[in-house]
Amino acid sequence: MKVPINRSINYLKNKKKILLLTTSNRWKGDNEIPKSTLISKTLQKNLGKNKVTILDTTKIKIYHCEGNISRNEGNNCGKPESQLKNKFKNPSGNHRCWASINNKDDELWKISKLLFESDCVIFFGSVRWGQMNAYYQKLIERLSWIENRHSTLREKNLLKNIDAGLIITGQNWNGKNVLQTQQEVLKFFGFNLIKDLCWNWQYTDNFNDETLASYQLSAKKFETDVISLVK
Repeated sequence: MKVPINRSINYLKNKKKILLLTTSNRWKGDNEIPKSTLISKTLQKNLGKNKVTILDTTKIKIYHCEGNISRNEGNNCGKPESQLKNKFKNPSGNHRCWASINNKDDELWKISKLLFESDCVIFFGSVRWGQMNAYYQKLIERLSWIENRHSTLREKNLLKNIDAGLIITGQNWNGKNVLQTQQEVLKFFGFNLIKDLCWNWQYTDNFNDETLASYQLSAKKFETDVISLVK
């Protein structure tokens, strides 16, 4: 499967501060690096740590979204009174999330702080059971206040000057559809979505192929299809 990893690298060369958010996990005692995370490390290696920051969101304490968008009294997400009042955690003053207020040890601010300092962000993740993995979905739901500020509260779009991409990996099912859906999500959020930063790698299109050999061979095929293509 051909992937545009070199086009991604070429595009990123013109960006000044790039944030790569990885969402795929392994057991903490396992030294294996998830495929999508390996792509992020490959991009950083080619572009330099001075301009590329990788943040592993699976190692950050993030509480689940509280669903304030759907409250009976109306949408309460991202209102000014939900601002995180901490200059270190929220130097831009943009972080507004009730879950950050209600859970003092919540660490979503580690993501939003870097996000608002960046001119480009790429989300990385894996397809599991036909959808993005749970860590990715939890992160996207917790960032709803960013989208809500311009869509419902009619404030300015905080993300209009931030380029965005999405790179995902999977084994055998639904990757193309997942990529398309999540690109629409990022557009709703207000990001400047970049085509060369959005792609999917999937080992096989045979969704019935669940053999052990298939899973073992996918790692080798991934190396051939993606990592070895980097110039």
